[in-house]
Amino acid sequence: MAYKNLQKLAQMHSLQHSSLSYQYLSPITPTLISTTLTIMATAEPQSVRLGGTASHVEIYKIGFGLMMMTWVNPIPISDEQAFETIKTAISSVPRGQKLFINSSEFYGTNPREANLHLIARFFDKYPELADRTFLSVKGGVGANDLAPDSSADNLCRSVDACNAALNGKKRMDLFECARIDPRVSVEDTMRTLKQLVKEGKFDHIGLSEVSAETVERANKIVGVAAVEIEVSPWSYEEETKKVIATTQKLGISVVAYSPLGRGFLTGKLKKSDLAEGDMRGHLSRLRDDVVDHNQKIVDTIVAMAEKKNVTAAQLCLAWVTSLGSQIVPIPGSGKAERVKENLEAGAIILSEEEIEEISGLMDKHPVKGGRYADGPTDAYLWG
Repeated sequence: MAYKNLQKLAQMHSLQHSSLSYQYLSPITPTLISTTLTIMATAEPQSVRLGGTASHVEIYKIGFGLMMMTWVNPIPISDEQAFETIKTAISSVPRGQKLFINSSEFYGTNPREANLHLIARFFDKYPELADRTFLSVKGGVGANDLAPDSSADNLCRSVDACNAALNGKKRMDLFECARIDPRVSVEDTMRTLKQLVKEGKFDHIGLSEVSAETVERANKIVGVAAVEIEVSPWSYEEETKKVIATTQKLGISVVAYSPLGRGFLTGKLKKSDLAEGDMRGHLSRLRDDVVDHNQKIVDTIVAMAEKKNVTAAQLCLAWVTSLGSQIVPIPGSGKAERVKENLEAGAIILSEEEIEEISGLMDKHPVKGGRYADGPTDAYLWG
């Protein structure tokens, strides 16, 4: 009876069951209640409230990126496997909180809206799960390429294309331009998106791959719900820190993409493991002349994880969430067991020493190579 009451208290206060002590098997007493409330007061919160116009939305502190299901690997996974993975992710989140899921207009090749079509098929089969998720979609690139295009006409086209692909099976909760178009001011972009919200095309506006200054400017036009940037132990630049500080000041959530270094920080993935055609094979950090150096960061994380009796992936995710109460990492995977493992990292608490050691990895072993394949795409980072 006491255990069930603790479970109920945990759910009411957005805590995982493991955050509460299970040693209390006697009837509820004033001492038990006092002790339980003390645990709740000191436990790591398990939820994050989004910012801006979405400040009423409560999401679980770790989200789920869907890109790998249809884009990274040249051979997309089956619907059966994808559906099992998505269902596992949703069921792993405490009731009362939403799972933040991240998709895009271009996470596919044939068609490029394949990721959104997958989402539509999933919620067509499981409509009762739609309200347990918060869907963020990136767009705002050219109709036939990935170059940023924030013209009013193209943003309207992009949003309509996303909604058409979703086919009414899931509401687009948030839309964000994947990159800042240098030809259009962020103020004009936000005004266009604000009008599309007014027209009922989607509910909230986010930003992606932007500088702290851009966040400030955009937020003056309309309250920004979330800012998506890359954050991981080998992608923790000065601008990353500035964006985190700015969003904290403005009450905006941060969606941290690639928190596991596109899989390599788990210690389980090597360049030689990649299938032919896997786009990660072109990452500059995996070049033959730098990969051994960058492996030092991975080896340090793996050693720390073993010492703490967690996986390297869980350690990375716990570190990302430790950087601010508004930060939600969105690891991706096509395997149900891996997604469950990732979401369980929300209950892991790191010591100050552990946080500082991981934060200092790039100083101790400066990562070599850019965040992407060196080339034109780098020009649009930190827009």
